[in-house]
Amino acid sequence: MNYISIILAILVIESGGNDLAVGDNGMSLGCLQLTEAYVQDASEHANIDWVHNDAFNRQKSIDIFIAYMSRYATPKRLGRPVTVEDIVRIHNGGPNGYKKQATKKYWRKIKKLLDATNRTQRNNI
Repeated sequence: MNYISIILAILVIESGGNDLAVGDNGMSLGCLQLTEAYVQDASEHANIDWVHNDAFNRQKSIDIFIAYMSRYATPKRLGRPVTVEDIVRIHNGGPNGYKKQATKKYWRKIKKLLDATNRTQRNNI
């Protein structure tokens, strides 16, 4: 799956592109606002020694995101094809975020940005 547009939308919503962003009272770091548990989970899955502060490095944040999704946003795990909504809601709400009511608002923000980007791209063709 191509994550580029999803990652860019999350980056805009989460940090406005600020690689050094700190949120949630210091619990979420970097451009994608990754928590320590998220990084640890991805690290275990990818067998790479990432630490929470690696979230301040944009490329490592992206690699961590991809590892996390390769663990949790899979057809085998979800029992059906994975959607963009699933990916976004897992990012926001953890492994079962795609099921949580609380992640729907976040999904709507990301979807609005993705839809606007798609309209702009179509208009520029």
